[in-house]
Amino acid sequence: MTTGVHSLREFKMPDVGEGLTEAEILTWYVKPGDAVTDGQVVCEVETAKAAVELPIPFTGVVEALHFPAGATVDVGTPIIAVAVAGAAPAAAAPVVPAPATAAEAESEPERREVLVGYGPRTGSAQRRTRRSNGTAAPTAPAPAAPAAPAPEPVAAASVAPAAPVVEGERPLAKPPVRKLAKDLGIDLRAVVPTGPNGVITREDVHAAADTAAGKAVEPVADPPVQAAPAVQPTGPAVAAPVRPVPDASGDVRVPVKGVRKATAQAMVASAFTAPHVTEFVQVDVTRTMKLVRRLKESGELGAGVRVSPLLLVAKALLTAVKRYPEVNASWDEAAQEIVVWGAVNLGIAAATPRGLIVPNIKDAGSRTLSQLAVALGELVDTARQGKTSPADMAGGTITITNVGVFGVDTGTPILNPGEAAILAFGAVRELPWVHKGKVVPRQVTTLALSFDHRLVDGELGSRVLADVAAVLEHPKRLITWG
Repeated sequence: MTTGVHSLREFKMPDVGEGLTEAEILTWYVKPGDAVTDGQVVCEVETAKAAVELPIPFTGVVEALHFPAGATVDVGTPIIAVAVAGAAPAAAAPVVPAPATAAEAESEPERREVLVGYGPRTGSAQRRTRRSNGTAAPTAPAPAAPAAPAPEPVAAASVAPAAPVVEGERPLAKPPVRKLAKDLGIDLRAVVPTGPNGVITREDVHAAADTAAGKAVEPVADPPVQAAPAVQPTGPAVAAPVRPVPDASGDVRVPVKGVRKATAQAMVASAFTAPHVTEFVQVDVTRTMKLVRRLKESGELGAGVRVSPLLLVAKALLTAVKRYPEVNASWDEAAQEIVVWGAVNLGIAAATPRGLIVPNIKDAGSRTLSQLAVALGELVDTARQGKTSPADMAGGTITITNVGVFGVDTGTPILNPGEAAILAFGAVRELPWVHKGKVVPRQVTTLALSFDHRLVDGELGSRVLADVAAVLEHPKRLITWG
């Protein structure tokens, strides 16, 4: 048994560099007296945009947890104190004797605190930068240190059912998988891992949920080909959240945190800053729906490429923006200028178990229909898995919200802050329609366009909406106009 000089190191709530100022501590994985190692995940936190795990950047013994689970903490505030061995004590830090298991011979090098789910980054950190056209330039991800020493590589087929987890050990799983398990009420310690090196996958969690006779419903952003009177639960749905307990009078109080808090603040700011105008139009989309079916059956956009009516609505809006680029703009209050963006970063509003988010497809206007389909599919899959990053939600210039997936005909959408327009795509229904002089059943939808009347007047807004409707009624115009 040895003793040595120790000093207190405090780990602060890190900053992701995307303008976020606070995070809620969801779960602590350690307690005072526990030994921790460099790269070990000590807690899970939720910001307004993501739920992630925090690895600690030094080795020692937990001295104190400054905040309980459920607390919302400002970025830069210390959240945990660790007694680190082998370092000279700081001027204001008391010398604390550490248990023998935590003694270290050498001091830990300073590491950059980052908000990631797989360990601290090594070397210089790289960030996404915003180009002058509003797009984000992705940089190569930095290597991440594992949360614990990695086991020897084994073939995927040789992964056997996990043995009972020893007290204090944590099952290996990525943050979105942990979030899914939490939403479904599944204990990861009881899940049999099938991923490489014993990592638990989403499929493992779903299998455990099925075994427990409870299957999760994941958010799906694709609208139905034809909305039925009763919408099946395939749309964006909340995946079995933990419900607050009613009080004696039966009332329920739900804390406003995370994505819901950020959304509320953004919508209030938008509604009371930009003067909204909303226009509506009903459209015969029979030809568009036929084109969707043809593209699905032919596979001409590529093997495995997802085709939906939302794809053609997106392409129709991009075609209208190309003809009227002034709608792809922002109001710069400080400079008293209208900024017309050179690139169209197309946002798709998506309801997820964590709340409403609006990731966007960078430079969507330059993409072919096939490229747009791939990007839209990736956006949906990323949102389903809870992996949408703050950078994916930054820099949007115009948005589509697909209310039709819920069987809703239309609405008056509120602008995404900083954008000039948002298009609502309603349910597609079979309705009596005058076609070539006769009343016949046709596939009809309702579009609604909300726009900021400071920079989009009635004429411009009407022309954009009319163009979107014209393209969806006669999709051949995608070729002649696009």
